[in-house]
Amino acid sequence: MIDPSVLELLPPNLSALARLAGNVWWTWNEGGESLFRDLAPHLWRECLHNPLEILRRVAPDRFSQLTVDPSYVGRLEHLSRSFDDYMQQAPGQHASIRASGAPTGSATWGHLHLPEEAAEHPVAYFCAEFGLHESLRLYSGGLGILAGDHLKAASDHGLPLVAIGLLYRNGYFSQRIGTDGWQREVYDDADFDALPLELVRDAGGSPLLVEVPIRGRAVRIQIWRADVGRVRLFLLDCDVEGNEAIDRWITAHLYGGDAATRIVQEIVLGIGGIRALRALRITPSGYHMNEGHSAFLVLELIRERLLRGASLDDACAWVRERAVFTTHTPVPAGNDVFETSMMRDCLQGYLDDFNGQGETIFGLGRRHPGDEFEPFGMTPLAIRMAHSSNAVSERHREVCARMWSPLWPERSVEESPFRGITNGVHVPTWIAPLMRRLYAEHLGADWLERVDDPDLWAQIDRVPDGELWRIHSLLRARLVAVARDGAEQQWRRAGESDQLVRAARSILDPNVLTIGFARRIAGYKRWDLLLADMDRALALMNHPERPIQFVFAGKAHPRDNEGKRVLQQILAWRGRPELLKRVIFLEGYDHFLGRKLVQGVDIWLNLPLPPLEASGTSGMKVIVNGGLNVSVLDGWWAEAWDGHDGNGWAVGEPWDPASPRAINPSRDRDAADVRAVFDLLEHQIAPLFYDRDRAGIPHGWVTHMKNSIRTLTAAFSASRMVKEYARLYWPGTSLNSR
Repeated sequence: MIDPSVLELLPPNLSALARLAGNVWWTWNEGGESLFRDLAPHLWRECLHNPLEILRRVAPDRFSQLTVDPSYVGRLEHLSRSFDDYMQQAPGQHASIRASGAPTGSATWGHLHLPEEAAEHPVAYFCAEFGLHESLRLYSGGLGILAGDHLKAASDHGLPLVAIGLLYRNGYFSQRIGTDGWQREVYDDADFDALPLELVRDAGGSPLLVEVPIRGRAVRIQIWRADVGRVRLFLLDCDVEGNEAIDRWITAHLYGGDAATRIVQEIVLGIGGIRALRALRITPSGYHMNEGHSAFLVLELIRERLLRGASLDDACAWVRERAVFTTHTPVPAGNDVFETSMMRDCLQGYLDDFNGQGETIFGLGRRHPGDEFEPFGMTPLAIRMAHSSNAVSERHREVCARMWSPLWPERSVEESPFRGITNGVHVPTWIAPLMRRLYAEHLGADWLERVDDPDLWAQIDRVPDGELWRIHSLLRARLVAVARDGAEQQWRRAGESDQLVRAARSILDPNVLTIGFARRIAGYKRWDLLLADMDRALALMNHPERPIQFVFAGKAHPRDNEGKRVLQQILAWRGRPELLKRVIFLEGYDHFLGRKLVQGVDIWLNLPLPPLEASGTSGMKVIVNGGLNVSVLDGWWAEAWDGHDGNGWAVGEPWDPASPRAINPSRDRDAADVRAVFDLLEHQIAPLFYDRDRAGIPHGWVTHMKNSIRTLTAAFSASRMVKEYARLYWPGTSLNSR
């Protein structure tokens, strides 16, 4: 998409900037960010890394300077050609490639291995949030980041995918920490015209609209398009003239409000999403519900079949052949349920098309269909109506098998049909540019095309220890610089003392073992564990020869006051001089800060209460950047850890479903895990990190880095993940080739 208003501002030889800004492809390709940042670095920060916004605000004389700068123009031309080459391999060309007998060296995996009809009928991928970049505030945390990585990897591999989400006017909140340490939420109106979005219009030039009945009213929805490489993401927006005021606010906030707000958002996403696909004349071959938020789509598909004369049983069978479902959490708050009375109220009028079978429909969303007092659950609905349901790690699959066993009363837990497709991360998004170049030099220029090939990473010893350590040390120093700058800004904004603001310039040490702990602030994530033994923590942080330091980041849900209190306790360190240089909490955890953290930390620490971590992907992102994981044996780490600390470290014992702690975890587990973490840091991790040769290289530590890269990068890449999903979507996929 090219913004005409921006194009008018640019000199002809810089016009490609507008074209690149209109597709988020630039965010994960080398040289993309620097092209926009170098227009005006200070303005880039003010624009929150929004390329269209900076193009509108750059002074004309700056464009005049760059138009005669051969280095800048050359970089732009190179990236523009790369983008054109990439987009020319759009899904749908594989049939012509095969028919012509043309060389297939440049063809994508999807071109070569999917059935030919797949390109004409893409899979529709539904999700409530998409984390593509910090300038597009359509995400809150891990689910959205995973969905964004899924789209990017699907694009890279030529998978015919179309995505459906919601366009939030206020997005998720911006976090502000006051002098009292209390989190406050700030919501800003997004200017959709300043984002890489295009309002979809009909043949007459008017906005393309669909309607969804909610509480007996017809709510009008307009559709925006965002391009994610080759993948189209369509976003639904209820802020439409003619809607009642309360209905215009349906898509205002991500995860805001109560159950009444959540149910109408999910009606818009599921039912409205199907109607949007019909209006766009897209006929998917399948429907992927990424978490239960979109499960109302199956009701709309059933309704369509009923209106064509099918019986309810036949309609349900037809839907099951085409739907797949991924569940991401065993935590109750992540599995939406609604009272039957609320369902009837919100779907009044809509249920008229179900031929008086509304109670049967409600039964689809219950663990026990005949129990009319049981609330309607989005997860049971999705599971019942999908031909395949999967968890997001092998451990999570075991948990889901037990959690949802009432849906298959005739089967034992061991016979559960749940699959395990472990999450993965989009390596080009999360790798530091310096690391990208290091791998290109030693593993081959095409290494990113083979990122899910274990044979590639078996060659990691080609990278000299000294070079790997030097690059990672530079990234740690950059993280320290980002932390100092961020602390100074947030403390000044909060009105902290001049003394504290000045102290921000010397927090952390670029040569000290740096531990990252960044995630949503929720009870089961156990943020407060490290506060349990402050005396020992202080001794480790201020060790005269082997000090350690912590970088924290994360947000509590706006309605989670307990999470906010935990954060307030953590922030009490600001009054303790002995902690000031060794601990920092950075507010505003987002895509940008996440990248800097996973690129610069030495250790990524993860301490959720087992078995409540479905997968976790943040620890996967440190791997390719040379970071190491220290984690409880839950989620992805339960299958990633090699069992002898060669590729990271494990905290505590594996989850045992037969143990009383599996149901009623006690403080004994917390205390044991705290001791285990500090023992590892004191006796294994810090000594290994600071054991250097005469050149200052910790060869033992680098061996662990390489073991982690060798054993984990391919297995926990989004490239591997989307290929697994492709085999699930399209049964005719070639199974034997990468």
